[in-house]
Amino acid sequence: MSFAELGLEQRLLTAIESKGYTVPSPIQEKAIPAILAGNDVMAAAQTGTGKTAAFTLPLLQKLAKGQRAQANQVRALVLTPTRELAAQVAESVSTYGADLPLTSTVVFGGVKINPQMMRLRRGADVLVATPGRLLDLYQQKAVKFNQLEVLILDEADRMLDMGFIHDLKRIMSFLPKDRQNLMFSATFADQIRSLAKGLMNNTTAATVKQWMCPVDKKQKPALLQELIVTNQWSQVLVFCRTKHGCNKLAKWLVGGGISADAIHGNKSQGARTRALAQFKAGEVKVLVATDIAARGLDIDQLPQVVNYDLPNIAEDYVHRIGRTGRANQTGQAVSLVCADEIEFLESIEHLTQKHIDREYIDGFIPTHEVPPSRDLRALKNKKPKKPKLRNQEPSAQAPRQRKPQVKSALSKSNQRNTPKSPSRDGQPAKQNPWNKGPSKRPAR
Repeated sequence: MSFAELGLEQRLLTAIESKGYTVPSPIQEKAIPAILAGNDVMAAAQTGTGKTAAFTLPLLQKLAKGQRAQANQVRALVLTPTRELAAQVAESVSTYGADLPLTSTVVFGGVKINPQMMRLRRGADVLVATPGRLLDLYQQKAVKFNQLEVLILDEADRMLDMGFIHDLKRIMSFLPKDRQNLMFSATFADQIRSLAKGLMNNTTAATVKQWMCPVDKKQKPALLQELIVTNQWSQVLVFCRTKHGCNKLAKWLVGGGISADAIHGNKSQGARTRALAQFKAGEVKVLVATDIAARGLDIDQLPQVVNYDLPNIAEDYVHRIGRTGRANQTGQAVSLVCADEIEFLESIEHLTQKHIDREYIDGFIPTHEVPPSRDLRALKNKKPKKPKLRNQEPSAQAPRQRKPQVKSALSKSNQRNTPKSPSRDGQPAKQNPWNKGPSKRPAR
């Protein structure tokens, strides 16, 4: 595949040739078409894989078709963790956009802020910045984001490691909601995924057809077999909620004459690798998997995904159906829903902000009808919970001390006079000079 096949214009192709590049890297092949289509992109890419060009090239092409940035305005914002990376990205923007009528600038800490404020007065189509300096400029009203179209987080995992999570949240709070979001990270830890949930729009590719079949729970296996045979599906990825359910369904399909296999956490790594290889090669028609076992699966041109059980976590539904319809290919996601799963269904529709179409299959009309979905409610930004400290630090206040007991002089007569124990060497213990003991006055 060449860069011209990715949909880039001639001016960018000329700049690419001047850099000596002829064939796009894997991250560029996947990211450039998606960005040009206006989709939000979250990509795992190490340094040196060509990720900078993966978002710079389509970004410049999109910005070249719009209106120029006005005074103090920014149309595309690229956030980086370090000034070195910021300078590198800014250089790539200048190199690839040399023949385009666009302006760009870079701002970071450690240098005087006044020259940066002067450059921003003219506006910038592309602004590359580190989070700390960007906040300083925003507080001084040197930069505005009314025209912002695209937000890019480069090396997001490194920004979180360096403690920029609060700065990122502050920056996103004053950016316009209607924008395209791009995130590039070497790893996707839990903190990165939680950030992406609030950043990325939970939308699915337009090439994926989503529909559901209301059915009784006992009729699900027969309905799945009917759909596979009637529609002549040759490759189907089926998601079940439990490991036992995966084994039971795969065994049932094999008994019905359909080649199937299961992968889940109890399977050995060798068995899972072998089942996945057979599925990709077409030797196995149906692969039944749990959400955990299916993580990291990358199957080209997967036509069908079936939710045999709806996930109890709505975000897992987006990840499931995202395995089909890739690289501008068409696909469909089918969900077999029984009446007991109405709460899971409503959570999914609330997250995707879309009602899933219902289609009834003759011979499988449910006895227990799935209730109609409720009206969609707008998504709300949840306030982050305060983290609980595992190791509680001791209180700064001094511990309360017990008041000393004051013995009355009248009580001495009631105290038991115990003989003093001799010392270890056999000598009598020395008497405390401050303790005079009983009076030795002779009796009169």
